[in-house]
Amino acid sequence: MCGIVGALSFNNSEFIISKSYLTDMRDAMIHRGPDDAGEWISSDNKVGLGHRRLSIIDLSKSASQPMCNDKNNLCIVFNGEIYNHAEIKKELISKGKYKWKTDHSDTEVILHAFEEWGIDCVDHFRGMFAIAVYDLTKRELWLIRDRLGVKPIYYSIHNDRLTFASEIKAILKDPMQKRKINEEAFFHYLSFLTTPAPQTLFDGIKKLSPGSWIKVSENGEIKEHVYWDVLDYTVSKKNLSEEEISNEILQELRTSVKLRKESDVPVGVFLSGGIDSSTNAALFSEGESKNVKTFCIGYDKQYGTSLNETEFAKFMASEIGADYHERLLNVDDLIEFLPKMIKLQDEPIADPVCMPLYYVAKLAKDNGVTVCQVGEGADELFCGYEGWKRSINLQKLSDNFPFQGLKKFLVKTLSILPCVKDSFQLEWLKRASESHPIFWGGAEAFSDIHKRRLLSPRLRKKFSKFSSWKVIEPIRSRFEKKSSEKSTLNWMTYLDLNLRLPELLLMRVDKMSMGVSLEGRVPFLDHKLVELAMSITEDVKTKNKTLKYILKKSVRGIIPDLLIDRKKQGFSVPIHEWFLGSFGDYAKKELIEFCDNTDFLDKKEVINLIKKERGAQVWYLLNFALWWKEYIK
Repeated sequence: MCGIVGALSFNNSEFIISKSYLTDMRDAMIHRGPDDAGEWISSDNKVGLGHRRLSIIDLSKSASQPMCNDKNNLCIVFNGEIYNHAEIKKELISKGKYKWKTDHSDTEVILHAFEEWGIDCVDHFRGMFAIAVYDLTKRELWLIRDRLGVKPIYYSIHNDRLTFASEIKAILKDPMQKRKINEEAFFHYLSFLTTPAPQTLFDGIKKLSPGSWIKVSENGEIKEHVYWDVLDYTVSKKNLSEEEISNEILQELRTSVKLRKESDVPVGVFLSGGIDSSTNAALFSEGESKNVKTFCIGYDKQYGTSLNETEFAKFMASEIGADYHERLLNVDDLIEFLPKMIKLQDEPIADPVCMPLYYVAKLAKDNGVTVCQVGEGADELFCGYEGWKRSINLQKLSDNFPFQGLKKFLVKTLSILPCVKDSFQLEWLKRASESHPIFWGGAEAFSDIHKRRLLSPRLRKKFSKFSSWKVIEPIRSRFEKKSSEKSTLNWMTYLDLNLRLPELLLMRVDKMSMGVSLEGRVPFLDHKLVELAMSITEDVKTKNKTLKYILKKSVRGIIPDLLIDRKKQGFSVPIHEWFLGSFGDYAKKELIEFCDNTDFLDKKEVINLIKKERGAQVWYLLNFALWWKEYIK
């Protein structure tokens, strides 16, 4: 796990890449790689690659980056892990034409795989990765993001050059990189708590979409391609029995967890006591001679909105004989962490879970662990959210009520009622009246009507005929074209695989864990397991209206029934309760100051939100205000 950075000066530019220019960008991300650093600059100073190393696989100096092949016609920097690198290396060795300078570096495997198969080498990789390869012969730069978007890669084109990095703060080290807000991205941020790819909140800085690559030529020509879409790899399991399907799931999970144990440094597990993390811990412990190290976060007391799960985590740890570590957080931890959180995020990731994620990662790092497995993805793949049941039922109700004119009349009538106009119920009815799917993602910040009132008069006018459907529409179009089972649940999973998971949930894991120089691995988002999960029909996943029905069947006997059958709590933060105390005073002060100095939000509506004690929604706005203060002001 590392931080990568680079620049390509186009052939019509006089700009040359110096060592200081490259290392200034690179060393903005020391936290991503404190163990080593390197840089490579072409002989004509037109191309530069930089690397910060967190040593995990092959700790030798020979595995350092940037790495060039023996012909010196390819150079690479890479962030991530290729879990099947040993298998690929055997295949490449059998061809008898590559010289190997490392013992078992996955970076060198990528390099020779690119020599052998070109860009199609990505089809061979099983892992998480952000890769940059420069071809000195063809004078082309390739930027590649893994299938599920576990690892980020950002880029900017300005002043006849392209810069890229694992984090935006590195790109901002270019003195010519402007710092201006992308107002369309801000509009979408108020919908989704994050900025959908390829946009970022910085105008001119983009992020590569999951499962895609771009090729940049020396003349500045750019080609972008999506190399993986899960719907191209699904094979219906409708003819298999539940027993056969559950066995396949368990087999893929075992393989995925085993692959993610690959490391030359200590590996642990984030453990909450829920099904997902408990399954990770149980499968990880299989075949281990040493106790698994597990890490859990709780709170200083039981809050109504965030109940501690530490007792279940302790129980699971004792079941597998694991070493158990926990930390209990309070509101002071949140306030103390906020400045660091904003710096680590680069652009707002308005999920308060960033806070406990940072502290559990720090807990692991402080206890000698450099890699941890996390449970993201299981709820999206196997229907683990109570709210998803509601969305399925609402879509059925809408589909069975075809009178669009009446739906539109109800929207118009209800929009004038103060008790209804800001509600998501009205938002869902509005979508139904426009023949849009009701589900727009597992995380939504504000309804459309509420969002428009929150915007300043200037932005309200600018976006008067604009909708975040613009983000959803191309994803929906692909789903309609490719999906063999166009069920509501399939749509929900597909949308979250393309939006909420890569740009919100996985980015909070990446930014917060790398903030303490710890690597997070995601067994439930192995692409083979994702392809299997998307091949299972809705009726099997939600049999008897049971959340995660087929996953529970798969892991019964692997983890205790007590954990499988208990009511889902979820991993959350008591923002509402903390907002009623000192945190609320802090948020109010910062937001009023922001409104007085900018023209993005309507101050009256923001104050109204604060008065109504809408802690979660205030948090979304506070994230943006603090980001502006850190990066734009």
